[in-house]
Amino acid sequence: MSIRATILETGDPLLVGAEITINAPARKIFELLATPGRHPDIDGSGTVRGSLRGPKRLYLGAKFGMSMRVKLPYRITNEVVAFEEDRLIAWRHLMHWVWRYELTAVDARTTLVREYFDANPSRSKKWLEVTGAIARNPKMIAKSLVRLKELAERP
Repeated sequence: MSIRATILETGDPLLVGAEITINAPARKIFELLATPGRHPDIDGSGTVRGSLRGPKRLYLGAKFGMSMRVKLPYRITNEVVAFEEDRLIAWRHLMHWVWRYELTAVDARTTLVREYFDANPSRSKKWLEVTGAIARNPKMIAKSLVRLKELAERP
């Protein structure tokens, strides 16, 4: 049986997302998301290559650098712009598009996780259009959520 995330219809062409139910407590899932060193394990796009600098665990206002690759290697610094322990974490980089994870505890051992890519605050919507990022991102987000589920459900 194939594990799949559900792509969400947001009604906003610059906001894409997906959701998945994970059989793990919100705390365990949040710890994975708040640890930049785990981001390459979670990333379903294949672009996040490694954590370069920053705190071991994120917090509001934390800055963390990642090595990336989209055709060519590059480095990017992200800043945490929303942070609610075990419920919400979001970060953006210099172009200001935002990746956001929302965690909703269904019960003590089950969590609904939604991930969004929000290009509304972007400094270059044209760049997103030219590169096709908005069109590709829902599938990449869904893949990331499946990877997050696999990691979080491990004993």
